[in-house]
Amino acid sequence: MSSLKLCLSFFLQLIFTLFVFDLANAQGLKVGFYEETCPQAEAVVKKTIVPVIAEAPSLAAPLLRMHFHDCFVRGCDGSVLLNSSTHQAEKDAIPNQSLRGFEVIDRVKTALEKACPGVVSCADILALVARDVVTAIKGPSWQVETGRRDGRVSNISEALANLLSPFANITQLKAGFQQRGLSAKDLVVLSGGHTIGISHCFSFAPRLYNFTGKGDTDPSLDPNYIARLKVKCPPGAVAPIVEMDPGSAKIFDDDYYTMVSKRRGLFHSDASLLDDSETKAYVINHASTLGSASFFEDFGVSMVNMGRVAVLTGKAGEIRKQCALVN
Repeated sequence: MSSLKLCLSFFLQLIFTLFVFDLANAQGLKVGFYEETCPQAEAVVKKTIVPVIAEAPSLAAPLLRMHFHDCFVRGCDGSVLLNSSTHQAEKDAIPNQSLRGFEVIDRVKTALEKACPGVVSCADILALVARDVVTAIKGPSWQVETGRRDGRVSNISEALANLLSPFANITQLKAGFQQRGLSAKDLVVLSGGHTIGISHCFSFAPRLYNFTGKGDTDPSLDPNYIARLKVKCPPGAVAPIVEMDPGSAKIFDDDYYTMVSKRRGLFHSDASLLDDSETKAYVINHASTLGSASFFEDFGVSMVNMGRVAVLTGKAGEIRKQCALVN
């Protein structure tokens, strides 16, 4: 009996320790984390990013998405940046093969290592770059919490298992966000990031040609939009690309919600936002000029929320001198 009590006591202590550790991690981020150790950190990131986006605005979308894809696998720990000698890292997973701009992250890291060697994490660089690329294309700005440390593990199978699919329905999307402590509002707000960027035809082709396996089209997609997409993406096409928000794919605005409200969201996951009362209400509200003003503020809040997912702080993880260090 005494041994049972001892085991129970040890178990409870372990649970308490893990709870305290997680709480410490959650509280380890703050705005201005580098004020004393590298006060010029954010200025260095911005100075590097602004001319890059001015020359190549199409890089804004994949650099923003890189932060998303990092946070949804193992948390916001910079693991999406790691290379693998056997091509088994997160970046080798099919959903991540369309990411671009890794060389930009390396350029930022090089500049920071010159200014403050061994201080700023790659995970924080991703968060800061995501903010600065959005601002550079006329989107909102927000205060980025920093203090993340870098993870040491990057696994292709974890990326495949954890990244949400463009074919996901609303139940799957809400569950994926909830598992990471994010709300339905975070889901619909962060989906607004699809206001910039492009997609390859294979990411939505089933909606055009074989939605239920019977050679049919997705009834939730506007027929006129289907006709336009079929011209750009003939059967079997893989290479062609389509703007996710036609006409303003290089400007961060709220036109995405207008597209979704008209049943012209490119992905099934976009269309699914109309299948839930809360997310649908946000879409409809922000498809009108009356509700558009709050989107920029909401986006910053939800980006901060996402940036807190399963972070490594304190003595956990490491500060990598090279973000793409071979795993």
